[in-house]
Parts: sequence; C-alpha cells; structure tokens
Amino acid sequence: MQQEGIEICVNINDVRRNIDSIDSEIVALIAKRGAYVKQAAQFKQTTLDVDAPKRVARVIEKVTTLAHSTGANIDVVQAVWKAMIHSFIEVEKKEFYEIISK
Repeated sequence: MQQEGIEICVNINDVRRNIDSIDSEIVALIAKRGAYVKQAAQFKQTTLDVDAPKRVARVIEKVTTLAHSTGANIDVVQAVWKAMIHSFIEVEKKEFYEIISK
C-alpha cells in the first residue's frame, strides 16, 4: 500500500534525496523544539519539575497514538522520542541550573 505524499522512487538516489530532505525538516523541527525546551526551564521550580516523569509518559503515549494512526513504526517512534526527551531534559537541566544560579 502506497502512503499518500510518498514519491515512488526509481533508484537509490531518489530514495536518498527524499530521506535527505526529510532529515533537513526533522533537524529544523528539533531546533524549534529545543528553543521551547530552553524556555520551559524558566517556569520550573525544581529538577523534578524538569524531569517531569508524568509529562514524559504522556508525551510517549501521545506519539505512540500518532504513530499508530499514521502508520509509523511504533517501536522506532517510541525509541526516538525517548532518546530525544532524555537529551532535551539534559539541555533543560543546564538551562535550569544557569537560571537558579543567578
């Protein structure tokens, strides 16, 4: 079954060109997400607020539902989001520590 909006590639170069284009979009979105993560630090009171385990669980649940509804590989989506969230929590902690040390 062909997904809507997915080009039928005739060679590996077509595949790679499409993947490279998607990668550019993903990186731009990660940068945008990161800007909001840094802003979030100013609204946190403790490192537990930064870790936000209940929020993390809700986000994983949300993206799992999105993966299911879009036909994305659920295991990949969960793994990517868990890694991304972990990395962003570390970024947010650095930002948080800078804020509280002022």
